[in-house]
Amino acid sequence: MARTAATEVVAKATRKPSANQRAASPATAPPRPLAERLADALAQLRAASSASHRDGLARYAIPTERAFGVPMASVQAIAKRCGRDRELAQALWNSGWYEARLLASYLDDPDAVTAAQMDRWSRQFDNWAVCDTVCFALFDRSPHAWRKIDQWAGRRDEFVRRAAFSLLASKTVHDKAAPDAAFLHGLELIEAGAGDERNFVKKAVNWALRSIGKRNAVLHPAALAVAKRLAASDEPAPRWVGKDALRELNSAAVIARIAAKAARAPVRKAATKAPRNPP
Repeated sequence: MARTAATEVVAKATRKPSANQRAASPATAPPRPLAERLADALAQLRAASSASHRDGLARYAIPTERAFGVPMASVQAIAKRCGRDRELAQALWNSGWYEARLLASYLDDPDAVTAAQMDRWSRQFDNWAVCDTVCFALFDRSPHAWRKIDQWAGRRDEFVRRAAFSLLASKTVHDKAAPDAAFLHGLELIEAGAGDERNFVKKAVNWALRSIGKRNAVLHPAALAVAKRLAASDEPAPRWVGKDALRELNSAAVIARIAAKAARAPVRKAATKAPRNPP
């Protein structure tokens, strides 16, 4: 039977190459040396920088001594061009440049991040922007994230403690499978840490409280209860955390959002007691 044009096309597409054809096929190019990839990434950051953006970082309490002055949108665009590259991420982090560390958080592999790396990087946080970007873009997807929230919430270092609550806030957005019990435990950490008067810690505690309260209809009243207790405090730091959270959690927009979520899916039953070590 004569072949139709369609069967000829299929036959050609599925035909195995001959030995000569396989020999002539170019081999997959090996990855460029790390030094070359690092130099290229840093060059892209420099090319995307501007003195005006660099000068503006100081207004947001971001040190500029080791900053190029690259907008976040440009950092993310460079990350897309570079692709996932754990080796390059480590080299970028070790360079010490502000934007290189932001870029590292997008290139690293969260499944490969170790607990030791998380501790090492957190000890090197020197501003809120690197802390929050690393937590939101990388650390919160690590299998070690919940344990680090517990550990870091009790640390004295300002940015390590901030990282605990930035990580907790990030989990409310990205960890769709986490049980309510994990966040109920997070509320305990928030209430314990709300007395820290340092600005960068206080704001992260507040961020985590608001984020948990907006997650679902079970956590909303639990977060409100914590916010009310904090708002009634005689101390200024927890009082600010509580009052600011109450304003958002009691807003019409948040109430409507929680109701819409409850209508779309059955509310998960809250655990009566949060586990000592959330997953």
